[in-house]
Amino acid sequence: MSSTQQSITVAITGAGGSGAVTTGLILLQAMSLKGWYGVMNRSSGPQIRGGESAVMLRFLPVQDFAPGDYFDYLLALDWFNIERFSDEIPLNQGSLVIYDQKAGDIPAVFTDSKSRFMPFALTQSAKTIEGGRANMIGLGILARILGLSEQDMRAGVQKVLGRKGESVVNASQQGIIAGMQLASEQSLPHASALPDDGARDARWNISGNEACGMGALRAGVRFVAAYPITPATEVLEWLAPRLEKLGGGLLQAEDELASINMVIGASFGGVPALTATSGPGLSLMAEGLGLAVASETPAVVINVMRGGPSTGIPTKSEQSDLNLALYGLHGDAPHLVLAISDIADAVMTTQWAVCLAEQLQTVAIVLSDQSIGQSRAIIDPPAEYDFRCARKTFANPPETGYLRYALEPDGVSPMSLPGQPGGIYTADGLEHDPRGTPSSMNIDHRQQTDKRARKLKQFNYDDQWAQIQG
Repeated sequence: MSSTQQSITVAITGAGGSGAVTTGLILLQAMSLKGWYGVMNRSSGPQIRGGESAVMLRFLPVQDFAPGDYFDYLLALDWFNIERFSDEIPLNQGSLVIYDQKAGDIPAVFTDSKSRFMPFALTQSAKTIEGGRANMIGLGILARILGLSEQDMRAGVQKVLGRKGESVVNASQQGIIAGMQLASEQSLPHASALPDDGARDARWNISGNEACGMGALRAGVRFVAAYPITPATEVLEWLAPRLEKLGGGLLQAEDELASINMVIGASFGGVPALTATSGPGLSLMAEGLGLAVASETPAVVINVMRGGPSTGIPTKSEQSDLNLALYGLHGDAPHLVLAISDIADAVMTTQWAVCLAEQLQTVAIVLSDQSIGQSRAIIDPPAEYDFRCARKTFANPPETGYLRYALEPDGVSPMSLPGQPGGIYTADGLEHDPRGTPSSMNIDHRQQTDKRARKLKQFNYDDQWAQIQG
């Protein structure tokens, strides 16, 4: 074990198409059935699609996903470009490396770790099963080591691969059983089973990107416009069918400029709306976000950060968009920036960001990253928060001319909806007076700039504004 928390850490690597990620997903699901909490991080090469990939899993009896010092087990389905993961998969003399005996020579970067290496006939065994795959043989070996039963594994396979049909499920299960038999013939360590606490069935199996989507739905988001981009695309894929069931919709725009303007348009019409992107997309949205700030139209952007600058490293995690999120809008454009701390927190933070944007009629940028967004974890259901998400509107037509940008003490002016009697106003990017009429006068610019900042500074964010330690 790699820590005093009795954690189990497992890494799985392989070339594109070897099934490393699928193997990790099944293992994560099966371990959750045995009562373990777990997290699975993903990593791949710079090419986004294809090539080498790796998953890193950590299992604990408690919900605490800080990384361990080294990995207890490495399942190498092959050695293809595995050196690229050497700094992400630290090994030492206590590690066990399971690999295919036909994979060739072990790379020196791993032999230097002094780990224990055990070859198995993964490919050869898979050929004896119709539709068999080497990754399922390796998964069976891990299952035996981790104390998982055939029933546990079948449940995991059914959850992950069930949609592919019974033949795939059966072939996978046969491969797992064959791997368990191979492992039983060797002297291998075994993990201790956890006692059943009765709560495991209620736990969630969710990724950070999916958790952001859940938070958005809880807050009432019913329109999303976005352009796909690694590593934020899963937010959109998860939301698309669920928005439709709730009477909303998701539109794939032609680019990020169009998507943020569509979000602003939907929000202007009274529908809570957001988009999801990564660094290059956020750069393109900067001007549109400035329009939302100036027109005081709620808009939310989930920014799943990746390596930069430019195209950078789309498949690696980096938190270097902070300055862009904070200061990337031109002019004095106060807005909100919220950072997600972990997968469970992604639900609350995204929900809160939408509600704050709606209440304060402003832009909220939610900062996630590739590590959180594309990782998957077994967690307790996040707490449900009853945040106020309603906008400040007027119920009846004003007796005099409607002042959309009236200088209210709290900085938040009543917002009308299109077609509402007495609620016509001009909303564009030009500076304006309280009515919304474009103005270049110093007093109007100063008053409106102060108004947009004041509403954010004076707002009571309660206890959830930060996690304080020490």
